[in-house]
Formats: sequence, structure tokens, C-alpha cells
Amino acid sequence: MTIERSDGGWDASRRRVLGMLGAGGLCAVSPWTFAAQSAGAWPERPINYVVPFPPGGLTDVAARQVGKALSDAEKWNVVVENKPGGSANIGASHVARAAADGYTWLAITLTHVANVTLFESKAGYDLMKDLTPIAGLASCGMMVVVNPKSDIKTLDDLTRVAKTRNLSAGSSGSGTPPHLALALFESLTGVSMTHAPYKGGAPSLVDLMGGHLDVIFSNYPESLPHVKSGALRALAVTAKARTPDLPDVPTVGEAGMPGLIVDNFTGVLAPANTPPHIVQQAGKAIVEQMSRPEMKQAMVQLGFAPQPRGPAEFRTYLDSEVVRWRKIIQDAKISVG
Repeated sequence: MTIERSDGGWDASRRRVLGMLGAGGLCAVSPWTFAAQSAGAWPERPINYVVPFPPGGLTDVAARQVGKALSDAEKWNVVVENKPGGSANIGASHVARAAADGYTWLAITLTHVANVTLFESKAGYDLMKDLTPIAGLASCGMMVVVNPKSDIKTLDDLTRVAKTRNLSAGSSGSGTPPHLALALFESLTGVSMTHAPYKGGAPSLVDLMGGHLDVIFSNYPESLPHVKSGALRALAVTAKARTPDLPDVPTVGEAGMPGLIVDNFTGVLAPANTPPHIVQQAGKAIVEQMSRPEMKQAMVQLGFAPQPRGPAEFRTYLDSEVVRWRKIIQDAKISVG
């Protein structure tokens, strides 16, 4: 599919320059002209938006929402491709090695930030050197959940009980966002719980509902239906604001633990050395779509808090998150084997 776009303002500017230079100056302006034409032509073929997770997950759904919005508003052909595996490193490595022409994007999450420390050189790419930020999209907090029959009803209860007896805490796997949130809680409170890693969040929640675990710092969308049905009790959400779905569940700040904020974010990266004008054009378009009321509502319904960020702001955010989670991972001695 070829999409041709024109920029009337640029054409007017070009005519003024050519008029001033005249025919004798044509050779001098040609490189500039060709560069501008090249800049204005992007994108002229489909953009491959790689999601390094299986289809149907929250990151995948968010990417498809963004792709559709860009298709509707910008007439860009954005094709979402799932490349799961390797703790989300397979898809990320694929994008890091792709041509730096703006036609390959990566959906990134907190998992990739943690992988910088967890895998180091074994990831197959360098997050901060081989990829460049295009835009931040949104974030999703974690939810601290227990069995409804548990005597633990608040975060204070969880801390108190964990200091008196050994509690078991499930997660979707070593080094995953739920495990990182658990490690952060232990660091803030000085408690230690027995970590039980599972192959995914769903089986860990099943065991929590069955009374085989004491607590899970769960991915919000995974535990939400169980909390709403009464099968689990939510102690707090690790976000800065309460969620519309669970207005009675306090934030960790309201529960007296503001340091437990955990943003399981999603955003868009491209290969390093992607032309700056393409990065800026794509970033601006994504931020504009993420700022629309309809898109914000769609993200909220998915369990996200919209946080549109342009390339520079998103890079600053990523840098700070890499530093923050490196310390937490190293202090907790988390490894992935």
C-alpha cells in the first residue's frame, strides 16, 4: 500500500526559495530539496508494529488501538505483528536489528526496562543504545490481592502479618513486573516472603483463590475480574490515582506507602539512528491520538492510565526507570537463571 502525502506549507516555502535563487542556484538547493521530499514522503509503505507478547494481551490490544487510530487519522498502514518469547527479548532484538527507516516499531513495557539488568548482554540488544524512543502511551498499575477469607485486609495488615509469619507470594515468573513489585514492597517494609514464580499470572491467581498462596502483586487487568466478582480482595493499587473500575480500593499512597508506585507502562520504540524527522513526526502523531478523549476513554476501559509522552520526554522517563529498577533488582538479588 502506497500512501502519498503533501505538505502545502513546505511547497510554498520551496517555491519562495527557488524564486530567490533562480535557475543558477538550482544545483545548490537540490540536496536540500531531495532531503525535504524524502522527509515528506514518509510513510509510503506499511509500518510493522512489533508486539513481543502473544496476541490478546494488554500490550497487544493497546498497540492495535494505536494502529487503528493512526490509520483513521493519518491514513498510515500500521500492521501489528506478534513476536513473543525470550521474556520479550526476541521481538525487541528483531526491531533493534531492523533497518532504521521508520518502518519498524516496538511495543515496550516495564519488562524491557527490567531486562536491561536481568539479562544485560544476554538480551541480544542494548535497550538504550540500539533503540530510540518514539512515544509513551499509557501505564497500568499493579494490584495487591489476597484471598477474601484472609485476615489481611490492608497494606498495613500485610506488613504486620509478614513480620510475624512466613507468607507465600505468587507471581507470573521471576523478574516479571509482579515479582518486581513484590521485591519493592519487601525493600520498603523490610519483610521477606517466600516467592512462588508461576508460568503466567492466571495460574498464580487460581492458586491464590484456592488458598494455596497468601498474596500476589498482580497485573491489574488479570486480577480485576476476580476482585469485581468477589473471588479476590484488593488491598491497594500501585498507581497515583484510584481506578474507575474499583473506586473504593485505595492507592498505595493513600495506604501509607507512596514509594510502592509501579507503572507497568507501554510505549513505542524504533531502531537507533532512525531519522530524527521521522521520530518526531511519528511521536507527534501518536501523542495527538493518545490525547484524544475517545482514545483516553478506550485506554481507561482497558485498565490503563493514559500518559502520552513525546520522544524526548519518553527517553527521560525510560532512563529514570532503568536506574530505579536496576537498584531494586540488584538489592533483591533477582535473577532469571
